Amino acid sequence: MAAPGAWRPLLLLLLGLAHGASALFVVKDSNGTACIMASFSASFNTFYETTARDFRNVTIMLPPSAQVLSSNSSCDRGNASEPRLTIAFGSGYLLMLNFTRNATRYRVQNMRFAYNLSDTQYFNNASAKGIHSVDFTADIKADINKTFRCLSAIRVHNDNVTITLLDATIQAYLSNNNFSKEETRCTQDGPSPTTVPPSPSPPLVPTNPTVTKYNVTGENGTCLLASMALQLNITYLKKDNMTVTRAFNVSPNDTYSGSCGPQVVTLKVESKNSVLELMFKMNTSSSQFFLHDVELNMTLPDAKDPTLMASNHSLRALQATVGNSYKCNTEEHIHISNNFSLNIFRIQVQAFKVESDRFGSVEECVQDGNNMLIPIAVGGALAGLVLIVLIAYLIGRKRSHAGYQTI
Repeated sequence: MAAPGAWRPLLLLLLGLAHGASALFVVKDSNGTACIMASFSASFNTFYETTARDFRNVTIMLPPSAQVLSSNSSCDRGNASEPRLTIAFGSGYLLMLNFTRNATRYRVQNMRFAYNLSDTQYFNNASAKGIHSVDFTADIKADINKTFRCLSAIRVHNDNVTITLLDATIQAYLSNNNFSKEETRCTQDGPSPTTVPPSPSPPLVPTNPTVTKYNVTGENGTCLLASMALQLNITYLKKDNMTVTRAFNVSPNDTYSGSCGPQVVTLKVESKNSVLELMFKMNTSSSQFFLHDVELNMTLPDAKDPTLMASNHSLRALQATVGNSYKCNTEEHIHISNNFSLNIFRIQVQAFKVESDRFGSVEECVQDGNNMLIPIAVGGALAGLVLIVLIAYLIGRKRSHAGYQTI
């Protein structure tokens, strides 16, 4: 029978796999010298249309088997200012990071994600087929000969695809074949320890907002019922030329209004400094509602440009069947623009068809389902370990009796 401590490494490995881990990717030149190094974990979230004319949400994790695609990665590609890292995984999936530099800084010029709608593992019954690619801009930049480091989540969004990078360490134009010990931290992490702290200002991350109930009524009764906590995540340039990212909670005391239409339902929330408008649309062919438009007009007194206007008119979020309600306890981040994302907590929402001012049957978000997988996986792993220990004990006990004969 194995010693009790012998199973601990296996248990830690199983727990680590359940939570995901960063992977290291290296691009080398013809001499075997590294010119790009990157370490991160990643997830890719997108909507796709099925043959039944409805829309489904799918999240794809960057697997441990992901590898650098050498044929599409390069230190110079004939132009020393544009190296590329291409990561390949699964059946036709690619993540590409293209770099550029000037005299003092380098950055990710653009990102590209290619995914395979013919892959039935993720895109079951997809109406479209083949490889699709989406380009993104990302705020990933650092000083020359320094490592870009970001502990916070980096999210980029375009064309209904959201990429999330976690625990990212990235460096291009390496000078010593390894990550530099000096770092440039991302704006999401706040000022680096060596940076002189700015003058006192509102907290970057306030406490979670309070859940508020919204009810929009038209001539035919209630067309929108919602219970949710909203938070505005804003990135802007201050008057002292410092870029900051701050979160502003939407207060239950803010006034709200709305309108009901046959295919568009609107909720408008107004405070002293902001007007937030959410527009839900209906897909009549699939009888589903979803958040399609978000608009924000906001005044930031300490910003270099005090007036902020941001919008996104091509969303497909918070989706459920008309007559049912969409519910998600997991915090959701909806990317609106490069300087604004909407954080939503503990949401339940129903648009268009609301009976007796009560929520209909619940359709839970994918994230809540995924959260249940972790305790299930860990519980299954522990049960398996207990079974292995029990079998080993019984085999050992049987062998110990085999050396004796009955008198």
